[in-house]
Amino acid sequence: MTQYDYDLFVIGAGSGGVRAARMASGFGARVAIAEDRYMGGTCVNVGCVPKKLYVYAAEYGKGFKDAHGFGWNCDTPRFDWATLRDNKKTEISRLNNIYRNLLDGAGAEIINGRARIVDAHTVAVGEQQYSADKLLIATGGWPHIPDFPGSEYALTSNEIFDLEEFPRRVVIVGGGYIAVEFAGIFNGLGAQTTQLYRGPLFLRGFDTDIRAHAGREIAKSGVDLRFEVNVQSIRREPNGLQLELTDGTALEADAVLYATGRKANLAGLGLENVNVQVNEHGAIEVDEHYCTGEPSIFALGDVTGGLELTPVALAEGMAFARRNFGGLEKPVEYDFIPTAVFCQPTIGTVGFTEEEARARFGDITLFKSSFRAMKHTLSGRDEKTFMKMIVDPATDRVIGVHMMGPDAGEIIQGIAIAMRAGATKAIFDSTIGIHPTAAEEFVTMREPWLED
Repeated sequence: MTQYDYDLFVIGAGSGGVRAARMASGFGARVAIAEDRYMGGTCVNVGCVPKKLYVYAAEYGKGFKDAHGFGWNCDTPRFDWATLRDNKKTEISRLNNIYRNLLDGAGAEIINGRARIVDAHTVAVGEQQYSADKLLIATGGWPHIPDFPGSEYALTSNEIFDLEEFPRRVVIVGGGYIAVEFAGIFNGLGAQTTQLYRGPLFLRGFDTDIRAHAGREIAKSGVDLRFEVNVQSIRREPNGLQLELTDGTALEADAVLYATGRKANLAGLGLENVNVQVNEHGAIEVDEHYCTGEPSIFALGDVTGGLELTPVALAEGMAFARRNFGGLEKPVEYDFIPTAVFCQPTIGTVGFTEEEARARFGDITLFKSSFRAMKHTLSGRDEKTFMKMIVDPATDRVIGVHMMGPDAGEIIQGIAIAMRAGATKAIFDSTIGIHPTAAEEFVTMREPWLED
């Protein structure tokens, strides 16, 4: 009989936690996983999955108008929020069950409830205590709303998907990818949408050219973009919510969504009982093997403050299980991780931004292209695609690719494979393109961009 109830106890059944639990169980470990909300975590329930479904819904609005130029003469149908919302709920319930079945099939025990760490090898769920050789914290992140007069009227991405009534006037506060995506969603669904950001330009951390292009295209799509302004207060009035802004202006809205950041979900976790450090950003500190200051306690995914991407959490969960229960050393490689922002049009990016590349490599060569997609020569939509490639001239290696346009996420995924393999600009140039596509532009960009 072993000393502990389990070899591994996972706290949090999101992407990283479920993957770690399943793989560890597959290696023969005795595994339990505790979850107090919903199977699949943020991504499945209030993140990637519902957001992408709502993006699809939003794109139909423009699609019906585009169709006129192709001979489809019909009126734009009426949008029904309840249908979208309830169909989404059905799909999420299906995915919740899939996650539960995956864990059951792997032999991991599911414990419903919020786990609290008692000591280095013990957790409590309610009144019941469990012991384990290793504990893994995978509780993810949680939306944060700053405190200001009327902040109780603001919504987060946790609630926005399931509103009873469709808000005809929406204010989105924030400048990150979540704020940008929801601004596109509600604008596309027909709401009067305003996005506020306290800085001079949103999407901080992305390539400057992409940020500027996004600002132009999103403004053209109908979103009222307001930079260098913030909310001073919100109050409820008979006709809706009244927002007072820091520039002295006011706005009326039916819903206010705050997408101003997420923090590690550590409330009530019991970290004060063990030697686990939290950094100045409120995230758990770990080493390269996801180990905390307590040798038996590990953490991975968004709770550690790294790249907050579902595929990264999945990769970390696999690496953790392989190393600790499979005897396999295969660490996650964090270079050239692609990502997308599902605004309209979509942003796809992989590798270094121009600013990062200059700091890292010094001299770089740029290639840029901006054009109207073939589809819109008939649709009449005023939208431009933008592409950018960054090359290290010392090696000819492509070190950054950025795009804003239809299917950018799908296109960049393939390019990321080439970049991970070390593709040079010469390899891109020698590759035959698929015609007519937007993607072929990446293999026909011959002339370097000359700075003004």
